[in-house]
Amino acid sequence: MEYDVVVVGGGPAGAAAGHAAAAEGADVVVIEKGVPRTDRGGLGPDSTDAAGILDYWVDLMDLGEPIPDRVKHRELSGADFIGPNSAVSLDSTGMDASYPNFGFTMHRARFDDWLRERAEQAGAEYRVGTGVRTVETTLTGQPEHTAVLSDGTELSAPYLVLADGPQRTVTGRVLEPLLPNGEFDRLAAPRANHIAYQEYRSIPEELLEPDRLKFWWGYMPGHTAYPWVFPNDGTVARVGLTMPIDLDLADVEDRDGYQLLRPDDEQVPQGGEYIERLLETAYPDYDLDDFPLQRDRGKHEGTETYPISSTRPIESPTAANVAVAGGAMGATSAFHEGGDHVAVRTGKLAGRLAAQGNLRAYNAEWHRALAEEFRRNVAMADIVRDYGPADWDRVFDTVDAIMPDGGFYRNRDLVTRGVDGIRLLYAYKRAKFSLRGRRYAQIRESEYAV
Repeated sequence: MEYDVVVVGGGPAGAAAGHAAAAEGADVVVIEKGVPRTDRGGLGPDSTDAAGILDYWVDLMDLGEPIPDRVKHRELSGADFIGPNSAVSLDSTGMDASYPNFGFTMHRARFDDWLRERAEQAGAEYRVGTGVRTVETTLTGQPEHTAVLSDGTELSAPYLVLADGPQRTVTGRVLEPLLPNGEFDRLAAPRANHIAYQEYRSIPEELLEPDRLKFWWGYMPGHTAYPWVFPNDGTVARVGLTMPIDLDLADVEDRDGYQLLRPDDEQVPQGGEYIERLLETAYPDYDLDDFPLQRDRGKHEGTETYPISSTRPIESPTAANVAVAGGAMGATSAFHEGGDHVAVRTGKLAGRLAAQGNLRAYNAEWHRALAEEFRRNVAMADIVRDYGPADWDRVFDTVDAIMPDGGFYRNRDLVTRGVDGIRLLYAYKRAKFSLRGRRYAQIRESEYAV
C-alpha cells in the first residue's frame, strides 16, 4: 500500500508525527507493534510513566491545545533532591512557562491514547498489533521506503519517520547501513541507554507528599543513577530507579558511601531489591508491608522495566527522506527522567516537514526548537558523571544555602557561596559552552553515506 509518510512507532513522537502529517493533508500511517498493560484495555505503545511534565515542557511540546485532565494524576508544587547527608528543594523550574505551577504527573498510557486519538481525528491511519520486520529502502532517484510488517504486509512511502523508542529496534536496521564507519556502534543499547525499573506502591497517608517529586542522589552507584518517588492518584506512587546497564561493582569507588549497597553485594542489586532498600532507608520507622504493591497497574502486575536514553541526540539522514524522532534519536534523558516533551516536539516537526516535502529542514528545525534543552541536560549529565556521595552532599549544601523561599536560585547567586559556588557555576558554564554549535549531537548528518 502506498502512503505519503510511514511512521514507525506509536508513542508520543510517532503519534505527534502522525497528527502533524495528517493535519498537513498527507496520507500517513502509524505502525505500532503494541504491547499489553495491566491497566489498558487493548494493545498500545510501550507506555511507561516517567516523572511527569514540567511547566515549561508543556510549551516545548507545542501541542496547540491543553492536555486533558483525564491524563493527569497530580498537580505539582516542586521537587526534592535528597543526598546522603544534605538536601535541596526546588519550588520552581526557573524557566519561563505558561503552565500555572511546577508541572504534573500523568497516566502515561492515557497520554499516549489521547495523542493517538488526536492523530486519528486529524486523518492518520493507525495499525496496532503487528510490528515492522524490516524496512527496504531505495535511494536511487527519489527515495522510497517500504516497511514490511511481521504479517507480510508492505507499506511504502517516500518519507519515513522512525519513532520506535530508545532501543532503536527498527531505527538500527535503517541507520546502520548508512553509517559505514561503525558510528552506529555508539548507539548500541548497553552503551546508549540506562535501564529503569519502577513499582506502583501504596504510600502511608502520613508520608505521602502528593504534590512533590522526590529524587535520591548519591545513594546508588553509576552515572546518573538514582531512585525516586512520584505521586500518582490516591495514595499510590511510583517508586523506581534508573541505572546504567552492565555496571560492574568492582569499578565502583567508595562503595561504603552508597546507602543502598551492602558489604556482601557481589553484583549490582536487582531493581526490586534496590526499591526495598530505598523504602527501608528513607522510611526506617515503617515496614515493607506498609507499602503494598498495586498489582492492577503498570505493564505487569504493578511493575515496569524500560530503557531510557543516556546519550546525546543524533541528527537524521534527511537526504534519504528519513527523520528519527523521540527516544530513537536519543531525545529522552536519564538525567531528568523522561523526555515526552522533546519526543512530541521532534515528532511534530518530522511529520509536518515530511508532509510538506521539506524534510531536509528537519535537523535545523529541531536544533532551533530544542537546542537549549539539550545543552542544559547534556552539560549537567557531563558535570555529574563522576560524582560520588560526598559530591552530591557538597552540591546540595551549596545550592540550598542560596535558595530563596518559594523560588529558584539564579546562577549568579552561586558566586556568593564562595569557592564551592564559583566552582559549580564555572563547571556548568564551561560544559555548556563546550556544547555550542550543535556539539551536543553525537552523530551529525554529514556522517551518513547518502
